[in-house]
Amino acid sequence: MRHVVVATSLFWTSTYTSVKCALYVPVFNDYAEPAQIVELACLAEASGWDGIFIWDHIALRPGGSLEVVDATVTLAAIAQATSTIQLGPMISPLARRRPWKFAKEIATLDRLSKGRVIVGTGLGEPVGADFESFGEDGTSAGRASRLDEGLSLLDRFLRDEEVDHVGKHYSISKARLRPTPVQQPRPPIWVAACLPYKRGFRRAAQWEGCFPLKIPSKRSGGTDWTNWWLTPSELNEVAEAIDERRGNLDNYVLVSTGSTHSLNGMSAKQHLDSFSDNGANWWLEWITDETGSYSKTAERIERGPPGN
Repeated sequence: MRHVVVATSLFWTSTYTSVKCALYVPVFNDYAEPAQIVELACLAEASGWDGIFIWDHIALRPGGSLEVVDATVTLAAIAQATSTIQLGPMISPLARRRPWKFAKEIATLDRLSKGRVIVGTGLGEPVGADFESFGEDGTSAGRASRLDEGLSLLDRFLRDEEVDHVGKHYSISKARLRPTPVQQPRPPIWVAACLPYKRGFRRAAQWEGCFPLKIPSKRSGGTDWTNWWLTPSELNEVAEAIDERRGNLDNYVLVSTGSTHSLNGMSAKQHLDSFSDNGANWWLEWITDETGSYSKTAERIERGPPGN
């Protein structure tokens, strides 16, 4: 089902209020064991969730101090262990990937899952541990340039085109990748973007969906992820920006994220409605990365999507 929206002067009113609900699972701390993430995916499918998306990092912290598992390999295991739930990386930093290798992984994953993949991509962070430690350009301009060129190539490879390309970052001579994905013309692509910057939303408007976050006004030594989540009014700002560039939000996915762990059924439904009223049609339940949280996470998943 699609969430179709039309603009009013301030907000977005929907023709229906159903929001698809997915898990947003880290790949470190309690979740640095792939089998446990697969277990959560199976539990989510049995409990009525619509999707599971996982983080994609190399190191995340300097010096290799954190155990981090590979997103693509873990997603392949999820694809084999489940049959209905949608899945994908959220987000995979295309700026540190080779677009043709990533395209091959996505096509293979889509075939393993029989057409259930959604591709989440973006600039990627942190630039120190995941880019510069490995000799990659971590500058904003460099990442953005490689992302834009890489997205164009990813699109063409997944559409079964022969690619002949000479660009700023990549040179390809009459290359074609097969087998093709199950989904045609290709799996949907959602692009991450952060307030208050506008360029990311111009990029996201060109694809099938947007996963919006915001850069905290103040960053400390620790990480309080709640500072990255949008309020409903901020999501409305994103919806307006993308609608302005696309002309409408028909068949477009706007993702909202946060935690409903402490909310009861009615409060959780009202929370989701506040985002739905401002354009959201997917909710990503943010799974805490705190050490020792796995059993509570499993209990939360088993209760089912917010509002159930």
